[in-house]
Amino acid sequence: MKYSQHEIRMPAMKRGCHLVTDRILKEIGSSLSGYKVGLANVFIQHTSASLTINENADPDVRKDMETFLSQTVPEGRGAPWVHTDEGPDDMPAHVKSSMFGASLTIPITQGRLNLGTWQGIWLCEHRDHASGRNIIVTLQGE
Repeated sequence: MKYSQHEIRMPAMKRGCHLVTDRILKEIGSSLSGYKVGLANVFIQHTSASLTINENADPDVRKDMETFLSQTVPEGRGAPWVHTDEGPDDMPAHVKSSMFGASLTIPITQGRLNLGTWQGIWLCEHRDHASGRNIIVTLQGE
């Protein structure tokens, strides 16, 4: 069994869901190709952004997901949150992050992430003015 780990610094992104599969593959590609079978753990080191796997073809799906999140988790005047240390989008960002989660586990097959045809990795930014984000990818297998 072998392991490798990569830290990827993502640039600051506007609020919304962003397809980041290609960026991650660019960073891990040389290591990934050495695995016949295994698992990739993709982890974001933040509590106000999240990761999910979803549609990789139609960008309208990402827009619709952001609409759903904004309607489901209220912010601003009248929102029920007590924690507002970093502004009115702070607590809603934490809630949204917990809804999607901080990590993904993806099978590795013949040196590739074994995602479905229409699947891609999304980084969901839940803040209006976030800085860049750190993603840790750990590969394990043979």
